[in-house]
Amino acid sequence: MNMNDQATMKPYVIGLDLGGTNSVFGIVDSRGDIKATTAIKTGGYTNAEDYVDACVTALQPIIEQVGGLETIKAMGIGAPNANYYTGTIEYAPNLPWAHNGVVPLAKMFSDRLGGIPVAMTNDANAAAIGEMVYGVARGMKNFIVITLGTGVGSGIVVNGQLLYGSDGFAGELGHVTMVRGEKGRLCGCGRTGCLEAYCSATGVARTARELLATTDRPSLLRDLNPEEITSLDVSIAAGKGDELAKEIYEFTGKMLGEACADFAAFSSPEAFIFFGGMVKAGDLIMNPIREAYDAHVLKIFKGKAKFLISGLDGASAAVLGASAVGWEIQ
Repeated sequence: MNMNDQATMKPYVIGLDLGGTNSVFGIVDSRGDIKATTAIKTGGYTNAEDYVDACVTALQPIIEQVGGLETIKAMGIGAPNANYYTGTIEYAPNLPWAHNGVVPLAKMFSDRLGGIPVAMTNDANAAAIGEMVYGVARGMKNFIVITLGTGVGSGIVVNGQLLYGSDGFAGELGHVTMVRGEKGRLCGCGRTGCLEAYCSATGVARTARELLATTDRPSLLRDLNPEEITSLDVSIAAGKGDELAKEIYEFTGKMLGEACADFAAFSSPEAFIFFGGMVKAGDLIMNPIREAYDAHVLKIFKGKAKFLISGLDGASAAVLGASAVGWEIQ
């Protein structure tokens, strides 16, 4: 039975974007239209059983809204530290009910939802599958999605298949080392010098604080409490022509472009697709990425890769990506 036949009999999948703060559910059809949504807070539960109970309680009304569980083909979950092979979340530092062990979350949801198949992967991989099914990567077989949010995530597609590696955790490009030795910034992973420590939204704010503390150059950012500066503040200031803020984006984009030049040597992607709140800075971040990539990429790869911004609507992109994981279940 092909996907169209299945979609006729069971026309919907459930997508869950499981974040550190909120868990957002959507019931999605095969065209990527979200038919119903609901959400709960992710924290506040002492164990995974209580979390799943709360999720299922929240899901019941929207499942009934689309015709009941018999209309649901599958469920897809995008979550931090999620393992596609095992359906587990493993030692997730930002999930209080999962940071000390391994939680078989896919099986728990399947058991509570009438045995429907449930698949899960990390949030950046979900974004990559979402781009392949619904977004700008439709028709592409080799591309890399880079998510620029609180951290830097990545989903790598090679020959039409997502790269999971031997253990389900491949594709952590945010944790390649960009600054080696003692000068590297401490990353949330416990290592130093990671790309994430510089090029995430958190990293942009750190760069801003460092520049403000080590120079006396004028900047609109000096009107703000340094400890409360966000990447959005930097973007707004840069958009107003603030030279210091523009320099922050130059620094960030240059490092990302150099990293992408290295990534090209690994998988020669058709495109790098950027996803997340930071891409709202537009050319402020994308131009230095392209320039640094062209300056550093190996000659045989030069001029081949496109640099694209996600085509998925920001408010629903993560849910769509998660739902696409559900459609991929055979």
